[in-house]
Amino acid sequence: MNLDGVHGVIFDLDGTLVESRLDFVKMRADVGCPPDDDILGFVEGLTCLTTQAQARQVILQHELDDAQTSRWLTNGKAMVEKAQDAGLPMAIVTRNCQQATRIKIHNNQIPIDTILTREDAPPKPDPTALLMVAKQWNLHPRHCLYVGDFIYDRHAAENAGMQWLMV
Repeated sequence: MNLDGVHGVIFDLDGTLVESRLDFVKMRADVGCPPDDDILGFVEGLTCLTTQAQARQVILQHELDDAQTSRWLTNGKAMVEKAQDAGLPMAIVTRNCQQATRIKIHNNQIPIDTILTREDAPPKPDPTALLMVAKQWNLHPRHCLYVGDFIYDRHAAENAGMQWLMV
């Protein structure tokens, strides 16, 4: 991870800092989401509020089950330690819910306090959460590095005008 010109590092959570065993095929099937659709966007688009609430509960249960077994990824821990050693502020921006995110952070003792979930801002690839962190740090987005493992992470960073690293 090259930190030249970087004044703050924002990490994705699942697949970047911690392992995730979320089965998105099963999750999509459980909520009736077509295989190629974004599951969060699909649920938001449901017009029946009861069906939408049920779908959200299904996703929540999948995330909570996954949170119980999530462990540090070796590379993720090394990247956090490198940012710490460089004295850089760090944040996490995740599409996860707050409850599952808190469990993962607590169980793995992840030393990052600034955390934004899908309850705090529109989910990635929307850049809002990344821009909120840059603003909180009083940094221009180009001086921030977003580290993730999925195409939504890259798109969010590009949409925010940030440097990005895919792991």
